[in-house]
Amino acid sequence: MNKIIDELLKKKDKAKLGGGPRKIEKQHELGAYTARERIEKLVDEGSFLELGQLAHSDQEGKEEGSAGDGVVTGLAKVNGRPVAVQAADKTVFAGTEGMVYFRKTQALHNLAVRRGLPMFNLMEGGGLRMPDGMGSDGISQMLFPQELLQHHRQVPLITSILGDSFGGPTWTAVSSDFVSQVKGTAMAVAGPRMLEVATGEKVSNEELGGWEVHAEYTGQADHFSKTEDEAIDNMKRFLDYMPQNSEEAPAHRETTDDPHRKLDEVVDIVPTRTKRAYDMKKVIRLIVDEEDYFEMKAEYGKALITVLARIDGRVVGVIANQPMQFAGAAGAKECEKAADFICLCDSYHIPLVFLHDIPGFRVSSDAEKLKMPTKIMMWNQALAQSTVPKISIVIRKSVGAAYGNMCGPTMGADFVVAWPTAEINFTGPEVGINVVYGNELKNAENIEEKRSELLETWGFDSSPYKAAGKHLIDDVIDPRETRTFLSQTLEFACAKNGSMSKRWLANWPTGF
Repeated sequence: MNKIIDELLKKKDKAKLGGGPRKIEKQHELGAYTARERIEKLVDEGSFLELGQLAHSDQEGKEEGSAGDGVVTGLAKVNGRPVAVQAADKTVFAGTEGMVYFRKTQALHNLAVRRGLPMFNLMEGGGLRMPDGMGSDGISQMLFPQELLQHHRQVPLITSILGDSFGGPTWTAVSSDFVSQVKGTAMAVAGPRMLEVATGEKVSNEELGGWEVHAEYTGQADHFSKTEDEAIDNMKRFLDYMPQNSEEAPAHRETTDDPHRKLDEVVDIVPTRTKRAYDMKKVIRLIVDEEDYFEMKAEYGKALITVLARIDGRVVGVIANQPMQFAGAAGAKECEKAADFICLCDSYHIPLVFLHDIPGFRVSSDAEKLKMPTKIMMWNQALAQSTVPKISIVIRKSVGAAYGNMCGPTMGADFVVAWPTAEINFTGPEVGINVVYGNELKNAENIEEKRSELLETWGFDSSPYKAAGKHLIDDVIDPRETRTFLSQTLEFACAKNGSMSKRWLANWPTGF
């Protein structure tokens, strides 16, 4: 028995070395961790239970030197919570995917869904391994993994791009609820070498799928970091706001931050003049517990802010306009960002808070080419089908159709209120006066005097008191009482069954 056990331990020790000491050293020379080192950084000490450790390539003659077939999989705990973990092993076939690789990741994914475990993906690699995928028989077995296509947001999928990733790792990332990318890595369909052969185009990894591409143009990653340690920490932070699975609400956390704390500083942050910009993030910081929040897609669609935070210990998703960018006006990227965030929050039972300061949409001929009407309605469709509690506050201005997209009246909010600074109308004053009173202005003896008179009338019509007087909104609140109002209304809105939604958006695509 001792001899048999010794033989087993030798096999396992060899498997732990992946592609061997030389390739591990090469990974370190590149400034990168190995798959197992990444897992150690992520999980609670001593909690990792590896599955499939003795697996190897099933290609004839490749059994040796293919430890794990290029991926390490198992179960562990992260901050005391049970999770599933997979990490691509760059030291084995450069982290490419073979048949056994797929078999391991599919089995782990199915187990995670069956037992309600959030799944972490520590990714890099070159996608499908050529020998395994060649021929009609090879490719017929190795198309897109069905477990990703039919995941239905049953458990949180949390992914980091920790090295250059093409093919499979990219499919995993764009199918995930959260993606953290290390700067200096690339994420794309295929690598520059294949691109050059197929199309003749010559580009670098960075130009093809570097972090700036995804931050500014694609929105396919949510967070960016300088180091692997930071990326892994971001994954943990995201998990902190998530439930264990789709059948639970996020955990409530005790806080010493008074839910009735007055926001006295907000008086000096938000200007009453609607043309003056301010940083909405300062308002959010004042409202939420301990001034702490976790922002998603900070560099994408900058005129809209989407953050996860807590109010009186309860996890919330905040969608807010950013007057520092385009005066808060939303374009195509902002629409996609909003729809994506609404789907995330509704799928995982996270109440939504809307903070309005939006002059409308950025309309232009270029915007029409980006399918702006479709983008606007896609946002509205996601909003209309969401069933989590929703609370809407008009901070300063909310104009035209954008008033609806930000969850104004008739759009399914539990509560809609405004600050006394709010300006609510079909269009902004300058445009509105020129359109409605164009002839009157043209024929006026003193155009500027007439304009000022009309602006004053327009300002009265746009004030929140007119809508409040007809009970079209619920109230006009003291800005300093915003945190108190949200703490109280969230408790009432979640009284029946917590914040549990019907999850109608769980099957929506993870990208738009």
